Amino acid sequence: MTPPSCPGAAGPAETIVGGAPVSMPILNKALTLAPRLAAADGGADTLLAAGLRPDRVVGDMDSISPAARAEFAEVMHPVAEQDSTDFAKALRSSEAPWTLGVGFLGARIDHTLACLSEMARGRARCVLLGEADCVCILPPRLSLCLPLGSRVSLWPLGPAEGRSTGLEWPVDGIAMAPDGRIGTSNRSISPEVTLRFEGAPVALLLPSDAIAPLLEALGFRSRPSAPPAL
Repeated sequence: MTPPSCPGAAGPAETIVGGAPVSMPILNKALTLAPRLAAADGGADTLLAAGLRPDRVVGDMDSISPAARAEFAEVMHPVAEQDSTDFAKALRSSEAPWTLGVGFLGARIDHTLACLSEMARGRARCVLLGEADCVCILPPRLSLCLPLGSRVSLWPLGPAEGRSTGLEWPVDGIAMAPDGRIGTSNRSISPEVTLRFEGAPVALLLPSDAIAPLLEALGFRSRPSAPPAL
């Protein structure tokens, strides 16, 4: 099994592909930003159909097809335990400086919630990218540049309180919680939006076309590399 990730890990960023449907434009975009390629269990079938070969396939292997299992036999890293999801197994074992997850949004909501919990647990350097959204766990402070009128949604995973600039509805002094006040469907009214939060982790949800400024704001940098042709 690949050793656990560490903050100083070198090399290009990694795209982790999950089992939910992934369009070729989204997969191609992800590989442009994070050219190393991994599959979480059934995500291997997405790569097989696309004619792509992952560097590794991680998971309990209960969803992968026999065809993908045979094709990627040399890069399979089975993890038998059932206490964590396949996404968690792939994320924790990544050696990349940061990761981009595709195939984890837009299908089963329980799978998406499990991904958010895993990202929040370790404040993972990971962003999920889907057709409509890109999602990360906020660092304590974030400043990012967005087009005016961009959707900015904040989802607390526990009690949290923050401050903001550049939002139509500031969050200053609002006690947020999953069973209380939340921050969905806010909008940017300034070219720069700043967010500061204390307390429990808070998920930031932006339109998928904001992926580049989000990665820039988070300090993630992709290494130059030509993605595989799709």
